[in-house]
Amino acid sequence: MNPQAPVYVRAEDDAWPTVVYYHFHAWSGRRPFWAGLFTLLGGFPIAYFPYADLRLGNVSLAMATTGGAGALIIGVLLITLGLALWFQATIRVFAGVAAILLALVSIPVSNLGGFFIGFILSMVGGALALAWAPGQPAEEGEQPMDAQPMVDQQPGAIGLTKADATADMGMQGIPGPRGTETAHASETTAHADGGRNSAG
Repeated sequence: MNPQAPVYVRAEDDAWPTVVYYHFHAWSGRRPFWAGLFTLLGGFPIAYFPYADLRLGNVSLAMATTGGAGALIIGVLLITLGLALWFQATIRVFAGVAAILLALVSIPVSNLGGFFIGFILSMVGGALALAWAPGQPAEEGEQPMDAQPMVDQQPGAIGLTKADATADMGMQGIPGPRGTETAHASETTAHADGGRNSAG
């Protein structure tokens, strides 16, 4: 959730779907919602396919494997981790690592991870859980980066005037050698620093 986004204030004439949408949007913005959703959805095919039966007339095709109980456990754990990501956002790192490990284990245990559907969903959910970080509210006196005046934002030149930033420039604006560079820095390492090599 963007911490600088305006806060929704309910108007008198707002319809209930609008109110529900904004409340849901605020709720899902404070937690790794998409990580939990992908992890939750990844658990269903992993748990379902080992117990599924396909009936073609009088012929029944069972996809049951010897790892049926293991597939059910992996699927239920992934569903639980998805719900935990929604309601306990502080465990996002543990849940993300656990979801990725369970997805990898589901490949040999549960019909190739639920025919790769549950595997991919769980891997994406685990990666999103690891990547999510809570937003930090902006300080009262702090301006957003977009509202600040644009200055020459070159690395190492922030807060310097143009004369200070170009003080080490040579003729025609070509930068000269820095104080840390040797005269032979562009040659091979055998010729740099007077012919001494560095092994580390």
